[in-house]
Amino acid sequence: MDSDSGSDHEGEVPNYPRNMPNILITGTPGTGKTTTSEMTAEATGLMHINVGDLVKSKSLHEGLDTEYDSYILDEDKLIDEMEETMRPGGKIVDFHSCDIFPERWFDLVVVLRTDNGVLYPRLEARGYNAKKINENMECEIMQVVLEEARESYAEQIVVELSSNSIGEMEENVSRIKAWMDQWVINNGRE
Repeated sequence: MDSDSGSDHEGEVPNYPRNMPNILITGTPGTGKTTTSEMTAEATGLMHINVGDLVKSKSLHEGLDTEYDSYILDEDKLIDEMEETMRPGGKIVDFHSCDIFPERWFDLVVVLRTDNGVLYPRLEARGYNAKKINENMECEIMQVVLEEARESYAEQIVVELSSNSIGEMEENVSRIKAWMDQWVINNGRE
């Protein structure tokens, strides 16, 4: 997990200096984003932003998609809402999509991956309908979120981590914390 940039273009300084890094934890629904984000926030002292909760609480959507039982995101409203919050750093953003966020916001992008035999029961336990489960399973099989992250962010800040068990989640938190500690040293924020 190396990152020395966090800017929109390699070698450029970010649009604003941060005292602490911003981390995006993303992946297909059911891969453990919220659990990992909460555990990482506790381990690092960074602030966890659950984008799904923010969209609901601030009405950053265009209504409910009844077929998928989910809100239709208003990306512009979301980005406007989050911009000032992201500026000083120290945030862990938790969302199932990543290409909507400005590249300048993040110093590390973690894509969680889960084996199908683990993911399917997680989605069933959430009460997802068959169509929603099948589409999410297909997204995971086709590595949709991972490819989206690789296309949207600098290669050196995108990391793929396995998230099949609590043990793996704990290992992931340790890796992210170690990365953050090194970021602090590298950026003279001690």
